[in-house]
Amino acid sequence: MATARTDVVHKEIRIAASPEIVFAFFTDPAKMIRWKGQQATLDPQPGGIYRVDINGRYIARGAYVEIVPYSRVVFTWGWEGEGQAVPPGSTTVEVSLIPDGDGTIVRLVHRDLPTAQEREAFAKGWTHYLARLQKAAAGLDPGPDPNTMPDATHES
Repeated sequence: MATARTDVVHKEIRIAASPEIVFAFFTDPAKMIRWKGQQATLDPQPGGIYRVDINGRYIARGAYVEIVPYSRVVFTWGWEGEGQAVPPGSTTVEVSLIPDGDGTIVRLVHRDLPTAQEREAFAKGWTHYLARLQKAAAGLDPGPDPNTMPDATHES
């Protein structure tokens, strides 16, 4: 019997938008910052940079691993800066976009998180950001992100 991995965060949400629309929110810098971060540098091709500046203090960096238009995005992830528990590129985020009628099921799996504390923080952060994505991709205004404040703590 296989044992469940304990270094993984799983999240799933339904968005009232097509996979084509949702996909762009993971690959287009202008769309990314509508739901996450204040600045993004994205090169959505295998080996291309994934860098999202959340608030000038917390900057997520990794590289795209796999891009399958409108159905799957995989990128590595970590925080820039000295002494991070999750350094750049040390974890992997897999996003699957599953058509669901006139919407999309977004299934996110974040792997290789080193500690229970990090898993808890990333689970909370992804819950926060996926709720913002749900609004932004559906054409709604997710409102200001409290995490973009310079003194905010990072959670995903």
